[in-house]
Amino acid sequence: MNKIESNCLICSQLLKSTISWKMLLTKRYSPTICASCAARFEHSQSATALYQYNEAMKDYLHQFKFLQDVALAKVFRQDLYARFNKEKAIILPIPMHPFKQQERTFSHTDELLKAAHIPYIQLLEKTTTETQSSKNREQRIHVASLFRLKTDANVEHKDYLLFDDIKTTGTTLQHAADILLQAGAKNVQYFTLIEG
Repeated sequence: MNKIESNCLICSQLLKSTISWKMLLTKRYSPTICASCAARFEHSQSATALYQYNEAMKDYLHQFKFLQDVALAKVFRQDLYARFNKEKAIILPIPMHPFKQQERTFSHTDELLKAAHIPYIQLLEKTTTETQSSKNREQRIHVASLFRLKTDANVEHKDYLLFDDIKTTGTTLQHAADILLQAGAKNVQYFTLIEG
């Protein structure tokens, strides 16, 4: 067995792990954060999210999304792999507006799925550069449609699972689901990394 050393992606503490046949055959990823950093994240009791929003998650999102630390996409890859690995529905990450993606240099939802080796497709386009986090609850609920289908998208009679990093009011996910259902999708569910 090979021993590998790396550093915690959050606090930089030295991590030591051993690569075993079991790890390789059961798709176990090497840890990317230390036990004390992992303990700061609070698991969600919901069936539609992995974690609750707390201070540790706020810090993580800031570092990942706004400071463009794309390596942090690996932090939750084992949990995401376990959740999506046997998913039968087509996985659709919530897209960013092209201008926002250019500004941030990567799509955070895409990178989370890529890090966990989860196949996905992109059928939706974001129609506005406004973020939902800049609005209050009432403004979020009464906003115009945030998405449109890509011109070549055919969603009829298929099951979809929308994926986003965080759900607060659910407006973003509802807008995406509405577009898919209006276009003939059979069923649309959602799952998020974090519940706000």
